[in-house]
Amino acid sequence: MSKLDLIRPQWPAPLRVKAFSTTRLGGHSQAPYDSLNVGEHVGDSQDTVQANRKTLPLHQNIKWLNQVHGNSCISLDNNSAQNMSFDASTTSEPNLVCAVMTADCLPILLCNKQGSEVAAVHAGWKGLADGVIENSCNQMHSATSELIAWIGPHISQKNFEVNDLVFARFQSYPDCFSPGVEPGKYQANIQRIAQAKLSALGINQIFSADMCTYENEPMFFSHRRATHQGLTQTGRMVTGIYLQP
Repeated sequence: MSKLDLIRPQWPAPLRVKAFSTTRLGGHSQAPYDSLNVGEHVGDSQDTVQANRKTLPLHQNIKWLNQVHGNSCISLDNNSAQNMSFDASTTSEPNLVCAVMTADCLPILLCNKQGSEVAAVHAGWKGLADGVIENSCNQMHSATSELIAWIGPHISQKNFEVNDLVFARFQSYPDCFSPGVEPGKYQANIQRIAQAKLSALGINQIFSADMCTYENEPMFFSHRRATHQGLTQTGRMVTGIYLQP
């Protein structure tokens, strides 16, 4: 087992806002889930996944979602159930962790400048197209001008090739695509799309880890890389955010 290696956002969040993003390092899982896989749905041993989850900050207070690549955000409290089918969550409750799992998609964290509200958003291309960012901001009580955003590790443009059907869903963002190797293929910059959407909502403080999950195999799981390697499954990282009392 390697040492737990958490990424901490570099952003001007209030002191009581605590956030983290895991790597694949520091867990108990065996290949191809080695080693800090937190996803129960990918074929890993359930006991091992639970052991991995117990290494996380405030692990007993993480509200795990059943992510469906949708656009819905739920407001959480201490009575909220686990594994509800949403792709984003928000809360004002202290010590309650909003969390999303990823292995190439965008993990987006939000907090307000007052330090009284946080949110975590899972945004792949489907969620981006269908408005998960917009819906999540609408679910929060703060004005968007009062929000700060951080985008965690995700697949980079040069490694994320999509077809013309995906390109057509983002006709308003042509600058976020470059031609692919084959006709009808495009390389999509999902971070730039997210940044554009956040900016359009009035969020002017947007930060990013600028780390590619596909390129950095020792540090991150990547669904696209696993597919290219002929694997049917890979692990998941988690990005979480919470308020200290």
